[in-house]
Amino acid sequence: MGVIATVATVVLAISFMVFVTFFGRLPALRGTPISWLHKVIWVHFPNLLKSIDRRVTGGRISPACVRFGNYMMYDRHPSVLIFFLLLLSIGEILYLPTAWPQLTPLVKLTGTVSIILPYLFLYLAAFTDPGYITPANHPQEMSRYPYDFTLFHPGNECHTCHLLKPARSKHCSVCKRCIAKNDHHCIFINNCVGANNQHWFILLLLSTAVLTAYGGILGVYLMAKRMNFFFPYWALLPWNANKGEGMPLKDWLVIWSWGFQNQVGMGAVTLLAGLTSPLVWGLLGYHAWLVYCGTTTNESMKWSDWSYEMREGFAYKRKMHGQRQKDLKVEPAWTRWPAETEQVLVRTESGQCPAEDDQTLPGYGPWEAVWGLKDVENLYDIGFWDNLVDVLVPGYNFRDEPSGKRQRGGLRQRKKRRARRIYLA
Repeated sequence: MGVIATVATVVLAISFMVFVTFFGRLPALRGTPISWLHKVIWVHFPNLLKSIDRRVTGGRISPACVRFGNYMMYDRHPSVLIFFLLLLSIGEILYLPTAWPQLTPLVKLTGTVSIILPYLFLYLAAFTDPGYITPANHPQEMSRYPYDFTLFHPGNECHTCHLLKPARSKHCSVCKRCIAKNDHHCIFINNCVGANNQHWFILLLLSTAVLTAYGGILGVYLMAKRMNFFFPYWALLPWNANKGEGMPLKDWLVIWSWGFQNQVGMGAVTLLAGLTSPLVWGLLGYHAWLVYCGTTTNESMKWSDWSYEMREGFAYKRKMHGQRQKDLKVEPAWTRWPAETEQVLVRTESGQCPAEDDQTLPGYGPWEAVWGLKDVENLYDIGFWDNLVDVLVPGYNFRDEPSGKRQRGGLRQRKKRRARRIYLA
């Protein structure tokens, strides 16, 4: 079991590091051991190495390491994409020669589909324009979403692209472009996840999750069948061995070790698939939850910041006219979205309530203190199924242009959803 235990330990360690790296900064995990580990690994440990370098070499090594780390993590290059492709292809090369002759025609068909789809969706996610905002398409992007006067306000200009920022857009420092509905920059696809390729990214996660689960379960089944042939008293579960009488755990593990070494290629890939599958399913579940909440990774960070301001007593809201007169210099006259904001949210430096007659702030009526996300609305959450349509059909018009009197999908009577669910994600 020495080799198997070593491989399993290495795979688990890598999977755990990947999990901490990508999930450690999520708002829902702040204040948890995962968040603490993220700080230790990516903040405190590098600072310790820099301190040692300054004492030993006068700081000559650190700058090169920082440049390399920044290039790997924050610059656009295909290194991780190539690694992902090699992981898929080499795993299948090791797995299939042993498994393929043992499969039924139906399993071969479903297996072929499950193998092809991740490559297809990886290509589409990586090479589809995620929603680059240019002077040519800027008016169209401005009409994609209305401003909510909470996370996104009209009149803000990107200092790099020199364009007004459409609602839900964000400038990507890696792609060097503004991206419509920017979720995040993904190094696995060497591209941003935005309005135009978010559906391909989610389908990539789904197909990869299915592939790893399928490969892991099928590999265990084929190895178990072979081990049962040579050791009839063995069973998949130790307490079911010897016709239900059980067998010592040590003997059960020794037979497992024989099974892995007897079919080492398929055994190693089965172990890899089984250990990494929960990570992929977890990432898929997180993005499904974001769709359900009508938000993005970038916006969930913004909601987290607002939650802190609310707990400290610095956040206030008041009503916004649904049929207000828009400033067409910085706002679109019409958007395809079926709703307009009904609130404006502001933060104050002192915690004092803004003056009701302050003409520099939008909205009307008295200001009301906000103590939690449950007290505010998320304009971009219009219900799960319509949120899903917005992801799967980029640019879908939820209402007719230009008047918007006839709305599709019964959205006029939509149920308003609270932003509270975003933070809990």
